[in-house]
Amino acid sequence: MGSPRPRVVNEPVEPDSRPSTAGVRRARARALWPVVAVVSLGGSIGAAARYGASLLWPTASGSFPWTTLTVNVVGCAVIGVFMVVISDVWAAHRLVRPFFGTGVLGGFTTFSTYAVDIRLLVGSGRPATGMAYLGLTLVAALASVWSAVWVTRRVVAWRQT
Repeated sequence: MGSPRPRVVNEPVEPDSRPSTAGVRRARARALWPVVAVVSLGGSIGAAARYGASLLWPTASGSFPWTTLTVNVVGCAVIGVFMVVISDVWAAHRLVRPFFGTGVLGGFTTFSTYAVDIRLLVGSGRPATGMAYLGLTLVAALASVWSAVWVTRRVVAWRQT
């Protein structure tokens, strides 16, 4: 075993085989554009569906926002079903979750309208109703997603037997 040969000062050095930091950033950005596009498309579809629900079942100013509550609870149930299906049943394309889960369902369910509804109820002299709406939405949304996951898993298990 000999010692390594000393490097001569003017000897060419092999270039580093790792990509540059800028190259890695560009590659990541290129990989993310399809995700950004499908989330945007899905979000516009979900937001349009939510807006349609508000047109079909309008909430009078100062009254309890049943439409927003219903949209959020239904959206959470669909999220529960969807997550079980794409996790346990179906090997989905990599863009299905961002399109439907983040985009469509994220655009359909609405934290911003929920927050505005609470502010309007409290601001119009109905703080108890606003706080009841705040708590009811939280409990109903969590119960909805949990129940949907539980039922969907039972149905999937039943169908597989």
